[in-house]
Amino acid sequence: MQTSTFSNSSIRYCALCLGLFFLLLGLAGFVPAFVAPGANATAVTGSGYLFGVFPTNYFHNAIGILVGIWGIAAFTSLTGAIVFNRIFAIVYAAGAILGLLPFTNTLFGITPLFGNNIWLNAITAAIAFYYGFVKSAEINTPSSSSVQASV
Repeated sequence: MQTSTFSNSSIRYCALCLGLFFLLLGLAGFVPAFVAPGANATAVTGSGYLFGVFPTNYFHNAIGILVGIWGIAAFTSLTGAIVFNRIFAIVYAAGAILGLLPFTNTLFGITPLFGNNIWLNAITAAIAFYYGFVKSAEINTPSSSSVQASV
């Protein structure tokens, strides 16, 4: 069995890695060289496909930056990292589900959740779920060798 120190650091590093990943994706979305125009010739400024793969717009990029900063800040404490991973897992799983539904795949016209964003949201939500719910439960339950019988 792993020590709680290892579990603690892996939970914190998950929040850091997710934070850095989404911060970089969000920042890249504001660089015109990384955003390919969409199939629609009358595309709105700021919308397109990040790296030609992920549908994005300015609001989507801003959310990525905010989530990234939050993940980096959550790295500073174990409790913050657990809370970040749990909320991230729930919100991004909901985003993946909403992206599958035709009437909500643009979050009611605000930001694109469709296309490759579905699997990206689902995979990152699964990672955050594991570290936020499964790994954090391991450190909260005492091992049988550390529990002493009461006399």
